[in-house]
Amino acid sequence: MAEKYNVELLAQAICSVNKHAKTAPDNKGLYTLKKEAINKLLHLKLAKRVGLHFVDHPRFSQQQSSVLISCANYYFHTLPKKEDFKLLKHLGHLDKNYRNPIERMALSRAKTILNEFLAESSIDRSSPVVSDKILPPKPKKRKPYLKDTSYFYGH
Repeated sequence: MAEKYNVELLAQAICSVNKHAKTAPDNKGLYTLKKEAINKLLHLKLAKRVGLHFVDHPRFSQQQSSVLISCANYYFHTLPKKEDFKLLKHLGHLDKNYRNPIERMALSRAKTILNEFLAESSIDRSSPVVSDKILPPKPKKRKPYLKDTSYFYGH
């Protein structure tokens, strides 16, 4: 890990990215950045898996779980892997009274910190971090105003 970034600063950057991802219209790049940063912290043993929590609003099932990750004095949730259900203890429902420490970090600074942290070797990144820039919508194919109908062409 780079000497200029301590675990507390990395956790704060992940928290900032996660906060912005929850409200961003296109959040795939932000969640990918969060996931890869957490995976690298876990690989370097700077973060640890605590247990499983039930998800408050599951998508397509009645129950869904997420993995609780502890890093510095911050907690994050990620999607579980199959082996997580065998290895980790289930902690039940989320504690609504606990909140991560209040932090103030600009999204651009958080992304810079995490991208520099991920750029360092020591873990192979399977996919590059997708930029979270909003792309302009693809132009729709226009239908011709006048169709080749008998009304206009006499046949």
